[in-house]
Order: sequence, then C-alpha cells, then structure tokens
Amino acid sequence: MGRNRVVSGMRPTGKLHLGHFHGVLDNWLKLQEEYDCFFFAADWHSLTTEYADTSAIRENTRDMVLDWLAFGLDPAKCVIFEQSMVPHHAELSLILGMITPVSWLERNPTYKEMQENLEQRDLSTFGFLGYPVLMAADIILYKATRVPVGHDQIPHLEITREIARRFNHLYSPVFPEPEALLTETPKLLGLDGRKMSKSYGNSIYLSDDAETTRKKVMSMVTDTDRVRRADPGEPDHCVAFNLHRIYVPQDKLDEIMPACRSAAIGCVECKKILAEFMVERLAPFREKRQELAAKPGLVDEILEEGSRRASEESGKILAEVRAALKF
Repeated sequence: MGRNRVVSGMRPTGKLHLGHFHGVLDNWLKLQEEYDCFFFAADWHSLTTEYADTSAIRENTRDMVLDWLAFGLDPAKCVIFEQSMVPHHAELSLILGMITPVSWLERNPTYKEMQENLEQRDLSTFGFLGYPVLMAADIILYKATRVPVGHDQIPHLEITREIARRFNHLYSPVFPEPEALLTETPKLLGLDGRKMSKSYGNSIYLSDDAETTRKKVMSMVTDTDRVRRADPGEPDHCVAFNLHRIYVPQDKLDEIMPACRSAAIGCVECKKILAEFMVERLAPFREKRQELAAKPGLVDEILEEGSRRASEESGKILAEVRAALKF
C-alpha cells in the first residue's frame, strides 16, 4: 500500500453484459496496475431493487466475480471482496445516514430516473432513497482518493464528497474527499437501441455462447430509415454499427461504411460480419471462464480472502471514526 487508492463496486443483479466490460472491467484491468484497488461485489446494494426476491443474489455474485477473473482481474494485484462480508460498510452507512440531509438524496439524478424505468417495482423505500449514503460509506471507508466514474456519474460522486466534508466538519478530519478518475467509455447500445441494460432485457451477455451471440446480433435494430434492401443506409444512424466501431477492424469499417451508404451491402450481411468479429474477440475470455468455472470453490476462496483483507483495512479506519465521534 502507499499509492493512491481506488474503490469501485458492481451490483450482482444478473449476468454481466458487454456494457459492463467496455464501461467498467476494461478500465479496472488498467487500474489494478497503477493503484491500490479495492473492487467489491455490492450485494447489499442489490437489495435496493431486488429486496422482494433475494434468491439469485448469491449465484449472481459468484458468476459476476467469475467474469472478473476470466477477463484478468487479479487478486494478487487488487483486493476482491463481497460487501456483505465486511460489516463495517453497514456501520459507517448508519453513521453517515445520521448527518446526511434528505434534500441531498432527493436531488440525486438517478433517483427519479430509476423509478421511471423500473415502474413495475416498488422503489419507495428508505434503502432506495438512501443508497448514496451506503455508496459514500463504501468509498470513504477505505479512504479512497480516486473513484473511476464516467462524466454522467460525477453528481453521484459529489454527494460522497459532500458527506465526507460534512463528517470532517462536524467531528474531525478523518476522510479525504475522493476525486473523480474520469474514464472515457463507449456508449454501448442494446439490441433495441436503448442503453444496454439488464433491466431492459436488451443485452448481449459475457457468458453467452457463440451461437447465442450470433442470434442476438442478427436481431439487433439497424437504421430504421432503411426500409428496403435497395435503400441506402447511414451507419451513424444504425444501432448495430455502435458495436461495429468497437469490434470490427478499421480497414473493414472503411469497406462497410461506403457500401452501406450506397446499398451495396444489406443489414443482414453487415450484421453477420459483426457477429463473427465479436465471437472471435470474446473466445479467449469464454475459454478462460470455462477453465475457472471447473475449479470448485475458487471464487469463494478469493472472496473470503479479499473480504478478510478489506475488513482488516476498514476496521482501522472505522476505529478512527469511533474516536472522532467520541464513542
């Protein structure tokens, strides 16, 4: 330890999809080489939306961490742990909840957005409203100095900074105010043109096999203005082309784009090209995942050891919090 510290987590609410890899995991792989990193499965955060049925959270956690390992996250280079196995997160969240104004939580931009997108679920709970407090506890519990976020997540991090600032002002300066480690991530669209999301059911999952990946790619929305095969298309208006830019080599793109605009190539043929490049690119990960999945207890062992290390570190900092509170 001694380098700048990074803390980041992911909710185990279902299978990971391509958006998770390009938006989060790819960045984590780089961070573990440069920072002291704590990466955690945010299973308590899963309860904010999955509280009515918790039966899948444990299995989702194991599957998610298996994906992390298959893509190259290394427990020798970072701490990989499970949030609920480190009770200090809950204790600090309770303490921070006592000093956080409700108005800060109500202005959270994600609060209303998720309520609108998940209308079939009752999200009128204290836990859902207060999840930024738990998120703040997750981060400052390890005195993180950097938090990897996209530009759209900066308001979330600012709540954490405000909570840390308020604690330091009321009691004593225990916590640094974590700074954003801005990450440029491609905007990944799902099969239907909306942002790729487990909630929308429009995802290509990392654990999908090759044939499933091909079928999903072939079902993707393309250029909605291109009604007939003979109509010229526009790649910039095509949902599937969003993935072309990531998976198809530039020399091939240079062929496809003018061919699309002149109607020399159809959407079906174009998506077949995309599917094959995607299957080829994801093959090493899928082979590694199968290899790791064949080792019983591997994920549990990594989570147990990582949670022990996280508990050891967070326990020291929570002792400072109790001292600041004069408890």
